[in-house]
Amino acid sequence: MMNTTPEWIARSVSRLRTTAPAAGKAAEKAADKTTAKSAIDKTVTDVVAKVVPPRSTHERLQATLRRGQESLSPRALRRLLADLQEVIAPQVSEIEGGRRAQAVAEWYAKAELEERRDMWLLMCEQFAPDATRFKSARQRYEAAAGTAEEGQAEISLRRALVSPRTRLLQRFAVFPEGMRFLVDMRAELLPLLKADKRLLALDAELEHLFSTWFDVAFLQLRRLSWDSPASLLEKLIKYEAVHDIRSWADLKNRLDSDRRCYGFFHPRLPDEPLIFVEVALLDKMSSSITPLLDEAAAPADITRATTAIFYSISNTQTGLRGVSFGDSLIKHVVETLNAEFPRLRTFATLSPIPGFRAWLGKHAGAMLERLDDKRRSELGRAVGFEPPQPTHLLAAIDKALELDAKSPVRQMLLECAAHYLGRELLEGKPVDPVARFHLGNGARVERLNWAGDPSTKGVKQSYGLMVNYLYDLKRIDKHRSLLAQGKVPVSGDIDTLCRS
Repeated sequence: MMNTTPEWIARSVSRLRTTAPAAGKAAEKAADKTTAKSAIDKTVTDVVAKVVPPRSTHERLQATLRRGQESLSPRALRRLLADLQEVIAPQVSEIEGGRRAQAVAEWYAKAELEERRDMWLLMCEQFAPDATRFKSARQRYEAAAGTAEEGQAEISLRRALVSPRTRLLQRFAVFPEGMRFLVDMRAELLPLLKADKRLLALDAELEHLFSTWFDVAFLQLRRLSWDSPASLLEKLIKYEAVHDIRSWADLKNRLDSDRRCYGFFHPRLPDEPLIFVEVALLDKMSSSITPLLDEAAAPADITRATTAIFYSISNTQTGLRGVSFGDSLIKHVVETLNAEFPRLRTFATLSPIPGFRAWLGKHAGAMLERLDDKRRSELGRAVGFEPPQPTHLLAAIDKALELDAKSPVRQMLLECAAHYLGRELLEGKPVDPVARFHLGNGARVERLNWAGDPSTKGVKQSYGLMVNYLYDLKRIDKHRSLLAQGKVPVSGDIDTLCRS
């Protein structure tokens, strides 16, 4: 019988272990032996790990010994599987199933990451849909198409698609902290998906369930103010993802009389904002974040406010990635603000352009090729090289905030930003993540703002540029329709820059 590759490697290395120390001097034999053994052990582990694919939980449950790269022993794995199966045992009620799920969650809280991964793998591989039942139900549905039996066949197909994994996760959601447990579990799972495709089924199941459980119909919009509990205000500081909250004074400024902050909350996570938006009430569209974050600035007169500026929107739960409720948040906030301030006519954002610098670093050459001879010559004189190359342009705009209003380099940078926001699409969607969010909600690219964010972060992201997205309430559906056709809705000014 032929030996397997891993066995051959192990046996060959074993022979090396017996001969390697003999090559050294007598006085160095002990140290050399220890060093050689350690190095060879690591080599064996690394090589075998690459050669041998990981065992499925089906194989591990039938085994008696644990391999070096595995966490739980076969016995411990079987015990954990039994505990999970007991959660959804047919005779167990929802309440009792939730209690048993809570016991598993308590084990999970003390487990190491690799032990947790073993639980995820069990959920993926041991609680999958019944493939035979699904195949039969699908064939029945296909055969019943167009007949009186089609409806009943569809019901059977839907039931066949409901996996034991679905019922298992539903039981985890029963106990008081169960929803928090599942959201945190997915947040921990997400970074490992790329390296371990076996976990994709569990992630997809969680995302599907969360899309239902966290539907906007079940969420509550709440205003957050300086009078909110300190524990909740601390979470605003923790989760703010656009403009860091530097201090309590900074937070108080953002919750002043001319500001509003709203968040979506779920009944099972009552003290945890899922997403929140910060709004400034002004008499015109804002072009810079600096005055909005100025703690010494006097509050604006809200009786004269005609414009609501959404200057920060932050998702707080990594585990809810893929669950969209940002557009609903903006709609609800607009309705709430309109009820409180009937004079408001303009609803717009002051947004970062986080992907712009990285994009321009790759596409500067293509943007230069769009210039006619006259523009290329003007730009060349400005950067000191004719004809200008991408490296010359990128070097010149690296200190964008120092460029004067008439600089050809500054004009070129604005044109590049307008093209990035108004023309660049990937699979029919804007390439910039913030643009993708707002344009997908029905906004349009309204205006670019030079030095809108002169902070280190702003310069690093977009050379200090910021953008206003306008929510024209009468044209939201039209803008969405244009985007669906592959056309980004933009203002006349942005369109002019794109055509330059």
